[in-house]
Amino acid sequence: QVQLVESGGGLVQPGGSLRLSCAASGSIFSIDMMGWHRQAPGKQRELVARIWTSGDTVYADSAKGRFTISRDNAKNTVYLQMNSLKPEDTAVYYCRVNGLMGVRRFDDWGQGTQVTVSS
Repeated sequence: QVQLVESGGGLVQPGGSLRLSCAASGSIFSIDMMGWHRQAPGKQRELVARIWTSGDTVYADSAKGRFTISRDNAKNTVYLQMNSLKPEDTAVYYCRVNGLMGVRRFDDWGQGTQVTVSS
């Protein structure tokens, strides 16, 4: 079983910044992809950004130029630095991690952290 613990959400004014963290723990042999998705009220969950062990990244168009994803492989932790936040960034943010537990693949989601951008 993999545990994902997210932190860093909260209330911020438009133009402000937040940094989300997601730490993975458990019987993890290796991690391939770590990422962030978000889901706003009444909308489908959508990709924000992903990062692979190689350091390669993918960003949603809405995140490009404002958000930066990074990871600390030694700590099995992924971060999302969010700058220039807009009200439309308001959502529950979920981390997603996949990799290997021994010979079994896992693909797990965190419980989510609320980000609210409002004046």
